[in-house]
Amino acid sequence: MSKGPRDKRMSIDEVVGELRDGMTIGIGGWGPRRKPMALVRAILRSDLQDLTIVSWGGADVGLLARAGKIRKLVFAFVSLDSVPLEPSFQRARQEGTIPEVVELDEGMFQTGLRAAAERLPFLPMRAGLGSDVLVNQPWIKTVTSPYDEGHGHEELVAAPAIRLDVALVHMNRADKHGNATYLGPDPYFDDLSCMAADRAFVSCEQVVDTAGLTVDTPVQRVLLNRMMVSGVVETPNGAHFTTCTPDYERDEKFQRAYAAAAGGSDEEWAAFEQRFLSGDEDAYQAAVAAFAEEGK
Repeated sequence: MSKGPRDKRMSIDEVVGELRDGMTIGIGGWGPRRKPMALVRAILRSDLQDLTIVSWGGADVGLLARAGKIRKLVFAFVSLDSVPLEPSFQRARQEGTIPEVVELDEGMFQTGLRAAAERLPFLPMRAGLGSDVLVNQPWIKTVTSPYDEGHGHEELVAAPAIRLDVALVHMNRADKHGNATYLGPDPYFDDLSCMAADRAFVSCEQVVDTAGLTVDTPVQRVLLNRMMVSGVVETPNGAHFTTCTPDYERDEKFQRAYAAAAGGSDEEWAAFEQRFLSGDEDAYQAAVAAFAEEGK
């Protein structure tokens, strides 16, 4: 007799325990929006190294770059929105501490994930033609369409598949089986990241029963199904200091403090790191709560 779908609930540390040096890890979200920051902070605390990170980047990329965890970065941008240049990433680029960098047009990035999700080596597209993306990444090839649509055989970019060993994403709600819902304005490309990966781990604000996923939101917002997901972690406030609309918006006060420390002296960064990043996730959340009370 079937026991039903598997219970995939895990702890933060159990997820990081599944990761290995040298892996290609896709991080969901978009810049400073709905990033799986609790999982990123756990990677920071780990001994993992030589990672390939694939991200529409924000503080996830900045923190991992500053910690020397990234061997190769595949990205379309790295920004905090209200802080246009992510300071830790800016420092890493200026000092050349990321050994290999692949910068893609945003459309090429999306198409690369889609190709991997569809188990194709590449997908053709026009984005990138005539741009410095192809100049700076000469290994990205073009293909000629076999079809003449009345104006010749068109040359197109062969956007290479971006295959991931693991995807890490953050959602508003999930059930214990891996079905997960976003409640904010944008799904970003978290579903593509999960489908492009061999395994995907979802952190969420709250684990609910399956029926609860659609109590107050349309079924179309169930972005991830359990077939895509290997593990589920309940991490309240786990996207901090990025947005997780409508549960909370970006913590601008904290982001300004992070940016000031990351763009400041080594001593200023060390003080920030000691206060906020030296303990586990519970210690981080307690330090954030204390910080929020200051100046009230």
